[in-house]
Amino acid sequence: MQPENIHATALLIGDRGILVTGASGSGKTTLALALIAHCRPCGLFARLVGDDQLFVEGHAGRLVCRVPAVIAGLAEVPGLGPRPLPFEPACVVDLHLRLLAAGGTARFQEDAASTIAGCLVPRIDLAERNVTAALPAIAARLSIALFL
Repeated sequence: MQPENIHATALLIGDRGILVTGASGSGKTTLALALIAHCRPCGLFARLVGDDQLFVEGHAGRLVCRVPAVIAGLAEVPGLGPRPLPFEPACVVDLHLRLLAAGGTARFQEDAASTIAGCLVPRIDLAERNVTAALPAIAARLSIALFL
């Protein structure tokens, strides 16, 4: 079975893979870069896997995403275009962050999940373009600083 190509951004925080989806311009790259910047000073490994396009497929019930070789190590910076940064070529996804229009998210979310490439992945819905509100929610879910 061929991997599916999806419009998304992925990163690793520690040993956990994070998949960020949302419409174009919703802040996927900005959120990923903010998470990396937040985690590194805390001593956590944090690195981009891929930005904008990813190949996803299921392996033994787990979602695996890989960055296409042509965009490996590049992140799109608004107004500047693609810029290089350290990356990992793949990750197993442990959490799906879905960016939605303001007002499109529930205040409290229990046991939300997405099925991607046949794999069930825990999910948090977040307001697009709102890193300030997203960081504490993600930190709490992953039990990283501020929430240890």
